[in-house]
Amino acid sequence: MRTPPTLSSFFRLSNVPFRSPKWAWATLVVVLLLPFLMMGNPVEAAAQDVHREILRAQFQEQLEALVASYEGVGGVHVVDLTDGTRFAVRDDLIFPQASAIKIPVLLELFRRAEEEPGLLERRVEVTDEVRTGGSGVLRHLTHGGSALSLEDHSIYMILYSDNTSTNVLIDELGMDAVNALSASLGAPETRLQRKMIRPEESARGNENLSTPRDAAVIMERIMACDLPMSEEACHRVREILAIPKGGAYVDPIPGDIVVPWKPGGITGVATAWGAVELPGRPYVLSVMSNYGGDGGAFIRQVSEAAWGYFSRLAGVTEYGTRVPLELLEGRSGGGGP
Repeated sequence: MRTPPTLSSFFRLSNVPFRSPKWAWATLVVVLLLPFLMMGNPVEAAAQDVHREILRAQFQEQLEALVASYEGVGGVHVVDLTDGTRFAVRDDLIFPQASAIKIPVLLELFRRAEEEPGLLERRVEVTDEVRTGGSGVLRHLTHGGSALSLEDHSIYMILYSDNTSTNVLIDELGMDAVNALSASLGAPETRLQRKMIRPEESARGNENLSTPRDAAVIMERIMACDLPMSEEACHRVREILAIPKGGAYVDPIPGDIVVPWKPGGITGVATAWGAVELPGRPYVLSVMSNYGGDGGAFIRQVSEAAWGYFSRLAGVTEYGTRVPLELLEGRSGGGGP
């Protein structure tokens, strides 16, 4: 029968000098407990998880209440870009998109430019034949007095929601290509089906469509630069989307926060696709509504609720204490719990 090893034999085998039995027992206890001490207190960590779950539940309830109280039909999808948590209310409903559908057009332009060198620089003259009514500024220009590159048309399309520029790009790119890109990004319900300002098409029910979920998926891919284009092209897309513009979506957000986004609105419809680059807690938010009502007020209320939730999580420790963000980043490389 083998004799159990003594403390002195354990330390001899471990190449650690044996000093005394008391010293040896203390050292052994520290060695055995060290991994658990480094992990922190799991009971305390679990308790704080409960706090954060309360905040998540409160935010979800707030979104549900806003959608339920809206006089028309609304839908919302939110993504926490820090931990991937999603919040959704009626996010699978299909809504007309108005000008928000211009984001997939922008993406297809920069994707295609990767295959066709010189595409962004290709110039299209603004003439009576290409001018379109509705929003924008190009409809006021003289016949043949200006020619813009396709990249400049994309800026007019996003910043001024210019319908002439949008139709120029649709003619150049093709609707099928835009829709194929949306589907490949995980947004199969996002469909560009007509050019801008076609009331006869609307009367026939031929609308440009998407869902809050699809819009959030596309914005999430944009923010991660998980797109079929170079990182440089992706950053240019984000830069164009983030050119400052007013609207209900950004009203609750401080002006120094970068917000890549695009609104859309036609009679009875209000939509917004976007992301908020809140330091320490960026997020994606898509909001859609139809059947009338004050869609702008609805978007503003949802955006305010999202800003309130995420700004509570930005720059806090796991115990909800607010500290300078740079201290959190230096400690963990991240933006909070």
